[in-house]
Amino acid sequence: MGFFMKTNKNHYLSQEGYALMGAAFEVYNENGYGMGEEIYQESLEVELALRKIPFCSKDELQVYYKGHLLKKTYIPDLTVYGEIIVELKALKAILPEHEAQLINYMRISKKAVGYLINFGTADDLEWKRIILSEYIPDKGNR
Repeated sequence: MGFFMKTNKNHYLSQEGYALMGAAFEVYNENGYGMGEEIYQESLEVELALRKIPFCSKDELQVYYKGHLLKKTYIPDLTVYGEIIVELKALKAILPEHEAQLINYMRISKKAVGYLINFGTADDLEWKRIILSEYIPDKGNR
């Protein structure tokens, strides 16, 4: 649980993140731990819709190399508020490779804020907020 910051601009999209995590905690409280990731994905989508939080599920991210579109695409679990990349897990623990996966999604989509949410732990919902300061817009910071 907690935060992983790469900037002191830690308030960027913080209210939106708070709303997202409120929905995630509700799903965890309702479903508990130990179910499959797809169950948590669908449950969170329902909860976000109930709370009128805008999201897109499984949007494909195109990848370029030196201006050339690659065939391989990446598909994050959710994009919330059009700005927050969300990767869901249902594992015993979040590992560094899961963080790297989310950071890759954030870089490809040029989104500053990402959440890694793990429903697989018995004690509590495990989550990390990651901020990449290079993608925070100069104007209109929240």
